[in-house]
Amino acid sequence: MTRNLLKNPNGEEQMEFWELTENGGSQWKCEELPGDCGHDFCGDNSVTKCFSTSFELCLKRQVIDLQAEGYSPDDLDAQPTVTVEDWYSGRTDCGCTYQLTVCLLDENQMVLQEFQPSPLTLDPDCDDCSWKKMTHTFSEYGHGLRFITFEHGGQDTKYWDGWFGVRVTGSAVYLDAGDI
Repeated sequence: MTRNLLKNPNGEEQMEFWELTENGGSQWKCEELPGDCGHDFCGDNSVTKCFSTSFELCLKRQVIDLQAEGYSPDDLDAQPTVTVEDWYSGRTDCGCTYQLTVCLLDENQMVLQEFQPSPLTLDPDCDDCSWKKMTHTFSEYGHGLRFITFEHGGQDTKYWDGWFGVRVTGSAVYLDAGDI
């Protein structure tokens, strides 16, 4: 089975392995699911925690060194598919924004290919703010893949003190070794 290359994707180890690139408002927080005014998680039943954002922008990222993960340059130059997944949810009492950026990088950390959908706004007054999965598969990105960056987060839309922003969990980056 393909393994998740992200470490601590659900907050079981608090913020371990994550670089906090933006840590505004009341900062990032790890919470038990479903959390205050939250929705039941509809993904993997083993996921019991999530990361919550605040009233100013909160972003966190990991840089995955694919050679350190055991992939050879020849393996990577075969252009195996790379699939990313991220679960996000709003609260029932406050709107929020969610954003995700994933980049495939060469040995100099120059971008080979990027996935950056437009930021999403979730409003509990008119949107279904329950858990949704964002997914994308990279292919035909050329030779030279050596690193992957994964960055996500958001904030609430009412600037309420605390953790009323988007919640994220179940994040994953898979490199399809069967393609190699």
